[in-house]
Amino acid sequence: MKIRNFRVSRRSATLFAVMVGTLSLAIGAHAALYKRAADATRAAVTVPVAANGPAKVALVIGNSLYPDANAPLAQPANDARALTAALQRDGFDVETVENADKSEMRGAVERLKAKIRPDSVAMLFFAGYGVQVGRESYMIPVDAAIWKASDVRRDGTSIESVLAAMKQRGARAKLVVVDASRRNPYERRFRSYSHGLAAINAPDNALVLSSAAPGQVVDDGNGQNSLVVAELLNNLKSPSADAATVFNKTRMAVSQASNGKQVPSVSSSLRDEVHFGDQAPANLAKAGS
Repeated sequence: MKIRNFRVSRRSATLFAVMVGTLSLAIGAHAALYKRAADATRAAVTVPVAANGPAKVALVIGNSLYPDANAPLAQPANDARALTAALQRDGFDVETVENADKSEMRGAVERLKAKIRPDSVAMLFFAGYGVQVGRESYMIPVDAAIWKASDVRRDGTSIESVLAAMKQRGARAKLVVVDASRRNPYERRFRSYSHGLAAINAPDNALVLSSAAPGQVVDDGNGQNSLVVAELLNNLKSPSADAATVFNKTRMAVSQASNGKQVPSVSSSLRDEVHFGDQAPANLAKAGS
C-alpha cells in the first residue's frame, strides 16, 4: 500500500487559520449574547420595589346594572373609571371591575390579596348597592338573589372580611372607600331591616371612608359622579396630602355641598401618615429647593 504525501500550501494554512479565528469569534459572541439574555430574564422576574415607598395596590369595583333595581345606577361605573385614573396617576397598581357578579367580585378580592405583601398600601373602593346584616356591611354583586338575611351573607362580600384579609396579608396601611349607602331594592323583603350601612370599624392601621353616616340613606344626584367621589377626586389632586387629610376634607366638603343632608363618616386607626402620591412633603420640599 502506497501512502501519498499530504502537503499543505501556505495559502491553505492561512485560510484555515482565518476560518478557525472566525469560528472562535462567533462562539464568543454567541456566549456573550446568551449571558446578556439570561441576565435580562433574571431581571424580568425580579419583584419590583417601589422607588419612593411601599407598593400600592387597589381594587376598584363599580356596579351599576342590578336586575332587581327599577333602573340602572348611573354613577358607579363613572366613579370607578374616574377613581382608577386618579389612583394610577398616583402610582397604584389598580384592578377595575364593573358590574361584577358574585364569582367575579370574589375573584377580584382574591387577586387583590395575592398582590399584597408586607409594607404594602392596599385600597378597596366599592360603588353600588350595599346591605347591612347584623354588624357587617356587604358589597352586593349584580347577580345577587336576595330575599332574606342569609342570602346577603351567601351572595355578598363583607367589607370587614376584606379588611381582615388585608391585615392577614401584612399590608402596612389599609384604605377603604364605600359609596353604597343607597336605598337598595332588597330592604323591604326582610321582615326586619335597617336602612343604610353599619359602621365599619377600622382595624389596626386602617382608614375607612363611607359615603354616609351609619344608617343614613343617600339618593344619587344628577352629576356624572356621586357627590362623595367628586369631592374625593378634587382632594386627590394635592400630591402632598396624606390619606387622612384627603378623607376628612372630602367628608367636610360633601356635608357642606349637601347642606348637611349627606354626612360621610371617617374611621381611622392609622399610626403613620399615608400619602396617595409618590412624594411625601419632605421630598416635595427638596424638589422645590
